[in-house]
Amino acid sequence: MTTSRRGPSRATTPPRLAVTAVAAVLVIAGANVLGATVARADDDKPSVPPGTEANSTAPVAIDSNSPGLKLPPGATLAPAKVLDIAQVVEDLGGEQRRQDTNESVMMALQAEVLFPKNSAVLNAQASDRIRAIADEINKQHATKVRVFGFTDNLGTYDHGKVLSKQRADAVQRELAKSVDPGISFDIRGYSEDYPIADNATEEGRRKNRRVEITFPRGESGQ
Repeated sequence: MTTSRRGPSRATTPPRLAVTAVAAVLVIAGANVLGATVARADDDKPSVPPGTEANSTAPVAIDSNSPGLKLPPGATLAPAKVLDIAQVVEDLGGEQRRQDTNESVMMALQAEVLFPKNSAVLNAQASDRIRAIADEINKQHATKVRVFGFTDNLGTYDHGKVLSKQRADAVQRELAKSVDPGISFDIRGYSEDYPIADNATEEGRRKNRRVEITFPRGESGQ
């Protein structure tokens, strides 16, 4: 059965970058009145949805008895928490997207710039894109890399599950040619789960058809 999921591949051109969101880590305390080793996971769902992992940085406690802190009568402070808000940069066509936090780097490529329609075979332009990501992985001295594939909601869920995993596998194999030896990979396919755009439009579906490569930030990225 052939399932229509992908648009035609496009020739790679040097991406023009546009910053879509920039933020820093904030500490909020509100008042209650406000050659690589490959780890192949077969779980249907991740323990935590991609991109929502808890920040390991401890929040700074605020003394609720501080004389300079003015709260309405009867109000108390809510627990302090760290908001690890991402800096997101994508090219104007949305073909490539980078998300930086103080903990990790995530780089996503739309399926159309890597694969022919409904295929998990990398096209001629994919190697350069993936090699650039491998260079960043080496720069950050990462030892573990996640490669997650995603599709839109067209066709069956099971077909998307298989295709998204096959595409993640293909990207991992290409990455392994250029990254430092000893890196371990977590490779998964999620079909239409975890969309980043509205599947009701072709523009949104195109963004959802993607492969994400995520790795920890090293000292060079701090």
